[in-house]
Amino acid sequence: MRIIKRLGVTALILMVLGGTAYHFRYPLMLKMAQTMVPLFQPEIVPQPDIQWASGTDPLERPKHQRPPNVVLILADDLGWNDITLNGGIAGGTVPTPSIDSIAQHGVNFTNGYAANATCAPSRAAILSGRYPTRFGFEFTPTPPGFMELTALGNEKQFPDRPKGIKHEGESELTYETMGMPAGEVTIAEALADQGYHNVHIGKWHVGLANGMGPLDQGFDESLLLINTLYLPEDHPDVVNAKIPFDGIDRFLWSISDATSSVNGGKTSFRPRDYLTDYYTDEAVKVIEANKDRPFFLYLAHWAVHTPLQALREDYDKLDHIELHRERVYAAMIASLERSVTRVLQSLNDHGLSDNTIVIFSSDNGGAPYIGLPEINKPYRGWKLTFFEGGIHVPFMIKWPAKIAGGTTFNNPVHHFDLFSTIVEAAGAKLPSDRKIDGVNLLPYVQGEKPGKPHDKLFWRSGASQTAIVGNWKLNVSAPPGHPALYRHWLYNLAVDPTEKHDLSEQYPDKVTELKAALAAHNAEQKPPSWPAKSSSPVRIDKDLSAPFTGKDEAIYWSN
Repeated sequence: MRIIKRLGVTALILMVLGGTAYHFRYPLMLKMAQTMVPLFQPEIVPQPDIQWASGTDPLERPKHQRPPNVVLILADDLGWNDITLNGGIAGGTVPTPSIDSIAQHGVNFTNGYAANATCAPSRAAILSGRYPTRFGFEFTPTPPGFMELTALGNEKQFPDRPKGIKHEGESELTYETMGMPAGEVTIAEALADQGYHNVHIGKWHVGLANGMGPLDQGFDESLLLINTLYLPEDHPDVVNAKIPFDGIDRFLWSISDATSSVNGGKTSFRPRDYLTDYYTDEAVKVIEANKDRPFFLYLAHWAVHTPLQALREDYDKLDHIELHRERVYAAMIASLERSVTRVLQSLNDHGLSDNTIVIFSSDNGGAPYIGLPEINKPYRGWKLTFFEGGIHVPFMIKWPAKIAGGTTFNNPVHHFDLFSTIVEAAGAKLPSDRKIDGVNLLPYVQGEKPGKPHDKLFWRSGASQTAIVGNWKLNVSAPPGHPALYRHWLYNLAVDPTEKHDLSEQYPDKVTELKAALAAHNAEQKPPSWPAKSSSPVRIDKDLSAPFTGKDEAIYWSN
């Protein structure tokens, strides 16, 4: 009897402990993730002094006969309205003249589209010149536990929010092996035969194992973003803005560090300076080291992605902005502007400006989870949607030797066009053993080729799919296994570029036509190389800080 009593007391204690653990499972799981991250990260060593390789043209061409240098600057999650060319953050009070100058001294593609509404597939399209779904790159790779913990955090803190749909099936791939297959030909690989020295700085996010890392994909040197803080959280020169209504933000703060690595090394380091400035310092050194030979610099900034962290000096200059997170975000844009200023100045200092192609874009539109409602103005939607706010991005190219300043191009262009444009401008050959979806934009910009580069464009991320055919755009939200949640929207972009007037009931034949075009496109694509874990509702017209109501219009996004 005594043993039974003891067992009963023990069981009761275990039940209480178990119930307590279950109640506090989210903070406990975050703490566990925070504890485990260092176990899987490279050893951290002091910041190295990177000696970038230098040299002369391996093909021994005189300077005036060399193909153009290429500098591709890709921002992360930059909203359409974040630069003053398109209006500007905080009512245009944070000027971005250097970013704007790329369009003003070159060509501004007013209808430039990201390849996806999340980062990784867009990057794969840029590097390969192809729809990423052609090689199964449909979803953005996320670290272990990311999807589950962010969903759990949102459910715990905001139980009234609509819940996502969890999908069955696990991938055998790890985070490092989710990416662009090694057999895809990148811009860097295509340029190699023309004697280019190829350098990557910053974010990669298209795979790191099985031949998918930068050094395996044609880059001669790489300074790689490992973890996602701009400076350590307690650094005296940084101002942080945490976002209490976003599960993604809480997850990132729990696991993040400020680390990078060089040339695929087994160690990592914490840069001493603010990340955007540090990557710019190194980009300037790359330009100087390669001034005597053709080079391709892929400067893939982490800015302005969360976690929101600004250099205190930038933050202090913006005291007219009242909302703290907007002020931090605006200061991050100021640092991105400073980066572009310094890169352009370095090209000019070394006499390289005229024969350097400078490209600036963002991997997708601004995110809803930072709680700033006007970052994609005037477009509807956000990152995580194929409404214009998610994929209509700043897209500009400057090449003084070949592109007249002040050129505006209004027909739709796409991220994968950068591949063909760069490769053909360099005099290199496009791969002939596969379908290249991008086209060389230069003949269109220079007036040598009339018409549109594309009559049709498509996007796909599981439940969310979109087709543009001519001036018509069809957005589809079809979460798998839930036909009652199916929705579609039809817009005539020629008269309604901000997608205010759904014409699907008025023009059912046009809906049928675009659905058929989308189906034909999907028939050419591969199944996803790894499954989506969930499909989640994303409101089209409200950022995440706004209260939820039953009348909010939303799409389902799979990842």
